[in-house]
Amino acid sequence: MEKSKAIKKLEKLIERAEPLKNSHRFEPDFEKWKRDTAITIDHIFGKDSNHKREFSKIGYSLLYATNNTTNSERQAAYEKGISSATIMLQSMRDEVQEFWSETESDEESSMSANTIVELIINRFHQVARQLRHRYNNRATLDIDDEYDVQDLFHALLKLYFDDVRPEEYTPSYAGAASRTDFLLKKEQVIIELKKSRKTLRAKEVGEQLIIDSQRYQAHPDCKRIICFVYDPEGLIANPKGIENDLSKEMNGIPVSVFIRPE
Repeated sequence: MEKSKAIKKLEKLIERAEPLKNSHRFEPDFEKWKRDTAITIDHIFGKDSNHKREFSKIGYSLLYATNNTTNSERQAAYEKGISSATIMLQSMRDEVQEFWSETESDEESSMSANTIVELIINRFHQVARQLRHRYNNRATLDIDDEYDVQDLFHALLKLYFDDVRPEEYTPSYAGAASRTDFLLKKEQVIIELKKSRKTLRAKEVGEQLIIDSQRYQAHPDCKRIICFVYDPEGLIANPKGIENDLSKEMNGIPVSVFIRPE
């Protein structure tokens, strides 16, 4: 999103927050403001950003309440939440003002790339299943190992991106160099693919993704890392737990992990 546009949107949300303190808790105006703010943060900073996680943690009610809790105490907690949200929005606005460049192309390109890659990930299993159903039982691509995953994923990336670089070498990290599965050069996104198997389950997947993410950060074109684990047999227990644990910012580089199908 363009820098000036992002600042204006955040300032508008800040302006809308102050009058909410004079209303009762959880009226429609508050609920709409809260939803509008969450959507705006998604569009400005991305769905997997720390900004979104921090904003979602703000509370607008008491953690504990009893029959003796007064309405004024409840209202005070609500107003405190509005104040905390306002301060956070002001900090986001100041961050955009100070650190964003005036051009919009890099930011918009990166954000759209994240959305497109996530779409491919979410529909990958459907595509793989559809490939098995060909006219007159003709030969097709069976997804048996990581190389098959890479081949199909590469073809799907080419639908959306002009410069897709497979097996891009990264600079040496801790004495060892490695290769990414794919680099989206213009968008500066590194994509790592894995396929679960009996000898590669939750623990091993987590360990490998952590090591790979640390190595990929050394690449000069790395501004985001997206990891996709294809698990058609459901061999990985608690996939959401792994996603939540590993999807975070590492040394300033956002890392997103997806295990599919869900």
